[in-house]
Amino acid sequence: MKTTDDPLLVSYRELRRGVGLIGIGLPIALPLLGWIVLGEGVRDSISSCYWAAAGNGILVGSVFVGALCSIGVFLWSYRGDGKWDNRAGNLACIAAVSVALFPCSPAGGPEIATRWVHFSAASVLFLLLAYFCFFSFTGQDPGTTPTDKKPLRNNIYRTCGIMILSCIASIATMHAVWNGRPPGSSVFWLEAVAIWAFGWSWYIKGKGLSPVQDNSAKDT
Repeated sequence: MKTTDDPLLVSYRELRRGVGLIGIGLPIALPLLGWIVLGEGVRDSISSCYWAAAGNGILVGSVFVGALCSIGVFLWSYRGDGKWDNRAGNLACIAAVSVALFPCSPAGGPEIATRWVHFSAASVLFLLLAYFCFFSFTGQDPGTTPTDKKPLRNNIYRTCGIMILSCIASIATMHAVWNGRPPGSSVFWLEAVAIWAFGWSWYIKGKGLSPVQDNSAKDT
């Protein structure tokens, strides 16, 4: 049985915290880089940052693609407690990489065929991230009992899952109402909230955010 000091377990937690930090930082880094490098404001969506990958904006687009591919690689290597966690991780990896490599239509530009792959992959990715929040992270390691703060963490995980589902449902509704062109930066902020929820759930699962952790607890 692995102890809390097992190097492999500690490294796995660090990877969880790392992928969580990518999720937390991405919605902040992209508009900040866009403002510094291109002098532009918040885009209509996080996904449209792909189209900054030209000229001086190559840094912005590269951060978007690189972050999603990094998340995808981790999700492929993720091994949960059961076969469904492993399958969900593998499928989420494919979805994350597909979101990065098959762009949505550029803002104000013509509709492109890859948008269907992009939207489908994004929907699958967010649904799987919600799955981890509701079912994987709230589980209990075999042979262990819940620690004092486990119920608190489970409530946080479920809240993050609800936020993810609420955001993707809102985005889908807005696309339907506005015929695929929601106003302003509304989609950006909904995507940002969903990604933040994903990031915080994984960061906490990696034993980050010490106020909600049991100091001597096993990784549950």
